[in-house]
Amino acid sequence: MSMLAQPKYPISSHNQVGLRRPFIHRARVSCSATTTKPRSNANAKQVVVEPRLMPPPTVVTTANPNRPIANDPSLQSTWSHRAWVAAGCTTVAIALAESLKGAADLHMWFEPILAGWVGYILADLGSGIYHWGIDNYGDENTPIFGGQIEAFQGHHKWPWTITRRQFANNLHALARAVTFTVLPIDLVCHDPVVQAFVGVCSGCIMFSQQFHAWAHGTKSRLPPLVVALQEARVLVSRSQHAAHHQPPYNNNYCIVSGVWNEFLDNTRVFEVLEMFLYFKLGVRPRSWSEPNSEWTEEIEIPSQITAQ
Repeated sequence: MSMLAQPKYPISSHNQVGLRRPFIHRARVSCSATTTKPRSNANAKQVVVEPRLMPPPTVVTTANPNRPIANDPSLQSTWSHRAWVAAGCTTVAIALAESLKGAADLHMWFEPILAGWVGYILADLGSGIYHWGIDNYGDENTPIFGGQIEAFQGHHKWPWTITRRQFANNLHALARAVTFTVLPIDLVCHDPVVQAFVGVCSGCIMFSQQFHAWAHGTKSRLPPLVVALQEARVLVSRSQHAAHHQPPYNNNYCIVSGVWNEFLDNTRVFEVLEMFLYFKLGVRPRSWSEPNSEWTEEIEIPSQITAQ
């Protein structure tokens, strides 16, 4: 290689054929042979190719002044909410305790257990009928049920809000109804069979909104016991309830265990009721209309996603 760097003999005219290309090639070989050090860091940086970063996807939402936010005060529990939930849980606990005491005194267990199971099954059916009614009829001005109707319509538009709603806030309305219904039964009835039915049925109805909230949760954020109960179909599953939030929005209304959903949808029970009410009263259910902005789900904005 040193001979290339310092040639001993002059370049002959034969070597000059091809003009400048051999000379240039010879110079390049000399440089590469005498270079023993790697390129400097400065030169290395010049040849590094930076990967091109793609911008994050844009979440498209519609401007709506009524859109809830992650820390919306309307999703938080108040002391009034907590008081009603405590009252509802107390009345349910009294009914179940009365049932256990009566069953132990009378050495009778099969009938109370069967009554409790019937109460659990009928609670799911009741949740579906109630859900169907407030989804399809009335508005926020409807007496007694107006608040629930408005809340469920808002839930169709922003279903993710139920996972942000605090426990007592989510349950207080049903807990208040359970308190007024079950407390008189607790005071006048001590039959273990009746109390088993009342305790289980009213408890499932009161907690149906929490089962509903869990049906909107992701598996990674739910307690393992809840996930196991959903997969066992003891509680309404997430995949089953997800179908309720897809067009045509007229199925899978039950939100306790969902055990009635397949039967009610296959036999079109609610469609028959809708036809009956239409021909008798001239009232059209909302499910007969093409899905509009009231039914269309709006996606969370980035600030709400990071606030989870």
